[in-house]
Amino acid sequence: MEFSEHIKTANVEDVVLQQPLHPPSKGTLCITSHHLLFSDREEDSGRQVLLLLRNIDAVEKSSVENLVNYFGLFPNAGRSDRATESSGTLVIKCKDLRVLQLEIPGMEQCLNIAQSIETLSCLACVAEMYPFFYRPSNASLRDQWGLSTPERHYTEMEALHERWRLSTVNQDYSVCPSYPPAVIVPKAIGDDALKMAAKFRQGGRFPVLCYYHRKNGMVILRSSQPLTGANRKRCIQDELLLQAAIEGSDKGYIIDTRSAQQAQQARMMGGGFESKSCYSSWKRLHRHMERGKTLQESLIKLVEACGDKSPNMDRWLSKLENSKWLSHVQTALSTAGLLAECVERDGRSVLVHGSEGTGSTLLISTLAQLIMDPSCRTLEGFLTLLEREFVQECPVFLLLLDCVWQLWYQFPLALGFSEALLLRLATEAYSSDYGTFLCNSDMERCALQVKGKTHCLFRVLLKPREREQYTNPLYEPNELAIWPSVHPQSLQLWRGFFLRWTQQTLHLELVQEDIRNMVIEWGKLALS
Repeated sequence: MEFSEHIKTANVEDVVLQQPLHPPSKGTLCITSHHLLFSDREEDSGRQVLLLLRNIDAVEKSSVENLVNYFGLFPNAGRSDRATESSGTLVIKCKDLRVLQLEIPGMEQCLNIAQSIETLSCLACVAEMYPFFYRPSNASLRDQWGLSTPERHYTEMEALHERWRLSTVNQDYSVCPSYPPAVIVPKAIGDDALKMAAKFRQGGRFPVLCYYHRKNGMVILRSSQPLTGANRKRCIQDELLLQAAIEGSDKGYIIDTRSAQQAQQARMMGGGFESKSCYSSWKRLHRHMERGKTLQESLIKLVEACGDKSPNMDRWLSKLENSKWLSHVQTALSTAGLLAECVERDGRSVLVHGSEGTGSTLLISTLAQLIMDPSCRTLEGFLTLLEREFVQECPVFLLLLDCVWQLWYQFPLALGFSEALLLRLATEAYSSDYGTFLCNSDMERCALQVKGKTHCLFRVLLKPREREQYTNPLYEPNELAIWPSVHPQSLQLWRGFFLRWTQQTLHLELVQEDIRNMVIEWGKLALS
């Protein structure tokens, strides 16, 4: 693709920019293959706005005819003259919730800019996105990519090795396209049996280990739904796999993120659930979690509510409640709490799945590990957990970050990272210079050579300068589990993200930064 074909007007002078938290300014607007650049022409300002086109969610166009045309002073002006005399306004709505307004002289130039933005912000080919072109001067593509691998994860858990093994049955992605090449499975189950179990699970996502609880040896497994269908088909290899996972224990739990009714309906469509007769050692628990379109619509309503400038508080609260976003937060945290309780308090291993075993499954398995495991609560541990479990598309990832923020808010000393890290991740997930959030599986990343042609965000966040910025100065390591309250009065709107472009949030951030600096200084004095 030639990006230049989609840029009819590369730059425009005398553009007026209006953006949150800043006064209007006039300057030069430039469009490149991946960026929108605005440069303030005021000599003392030197202010620039550099926006990744990928960050743009929607563009709204409107025109304002120059008054000379309205008053008929040039009744014989041609169409091109009228386009020159008129001006256009673009309202740019960004995925990070910013809203920018550009007043562009010349309607033709305005329409050209709008068309370029609409085309270049929606590139379908991943290899044409900016991370494949980003080349910072302080990094090399030969630098190590990522924080962990399945092999390293397995090696670090020596207690696993007696009963569990690292299988490379999926080394060419033929067994399960969405799994990595190596997975952790019971040692008693061979690769041929894994292949049969994969055929019995939607998308080939057979049960694999994602977490080992060092305190009691229990594990969390995840998978997709079994394909039992209306005829109640069974797979002996799948049954033996799950039985081997709880060897030495009399019972395990299956947390299905669908309602019992949804699971029954799925069975009539070729999917299904684990029956008591075939999986007698497993107890099934249903916890309905919304996903897909419903979650997306909820997020849209929340964004609309947060953008409502009406001074009527009752109206605003009504819109917030109707979005049901905090209900999704509550459900995610309560289901993750249930999972953690089964492992930590009941001493049982748990299999988690919904239909596909991706969005909601990964959401609650990630949160449960954060609740139980103190090693996941450090800055590096949290990023490693995300890389291993949840590098996926929004809005489920945004829901995860919101849930993590609720934990951070309720337990300000228990997490080793700051809110600033969560905000950075929320922004990077939608548009980024780095390849970390590209694609939805290891197979896709491998095919596009993401790890060889882009840079890794998580590696950058752990460099000394960034690490200092994203570390929680109040952090006190805690070996105990942290149990979140999910009562409605305990859950808060994540103002730092959803209201981040308001004056009140800016003031709050400034105060928080002052407090942070004071705590750091006190810490230095205490050590001296």
